[in-house]
Amino acid sequence: MGNAPPKMHVTTDAVAVNCLPREGLRIALIQRRNEPFRGFSALPGGFVELDEDLPQACARELHEETGLRPSAMVQVGAWGDPGRDPRGRTVSVVYLAVVRAGEDSAIAGDDAAAVFWHAANALPPLAFDHETIISTAIARLKVLVMSTHLALAFLPDHFHAADLQAGLLALVPPAAAQHVRRRLLASLGVAPGGEGLLRCTQAGYLNPLEGGEPGG
Repeated sequence: MGNAPPKMHVTTDAVAVNCLPREGLRIALIQRRNEPFRGFSALPGGFVELDEDLPQACARELHEETGLRPSAMVQVGAWGDPGRDPRGRTVSVVYLAVVRAGEDSAIAGDDAAAVFWHAANALPPLAFDHETIISTAIARLKVLVMSTHLALAFLPDHFHAADLQAGLLALVPPAAAQHVRRRLLASLGVAPGGEGLLRCTQAGYLNPLEGGEPGG
């Protein structure tokens, strides 16, 4: 018989993002109520329950601490440096959580003393290794916007093509934004010039890595 496995905790963290035309890409951060890093800004997250799958745990923690419910979630990766958490050996599985326009009202709860939206390019000092995590998540987001339908998850069910264009300009360079816009409108069955009020169901971007088509 070998030795018992070492104690290791599993947590999830959510990089909750929102994109508004005038404010650009924003990230929801909590102010930690408890130690370690009490009073510091941090990503919403917490420990995974024994009966939870990872995305379920991430969505629960995000809602408990901020009141937010994402329209799409994508796993970014896992962080497990032995010294990343002073409470002990902890591995965090991180999800990118897209919050739609109009559904970004956040209310602090549970372990969060407060919750705020911050511009992605003007973040405060962060707890743990959350600065590194956010940097990786933003890079991943830009790749997904370029290659999937994830940009549609930022928008309400009914939107104008101009709203899509403004959001894309906050996420990717202008030349790339034009290309992505044309691709997404084509996927919705919108012919050139027929860009009035548009509608998109959630089916196509809830699992953007699967390459599903958005509903019309």
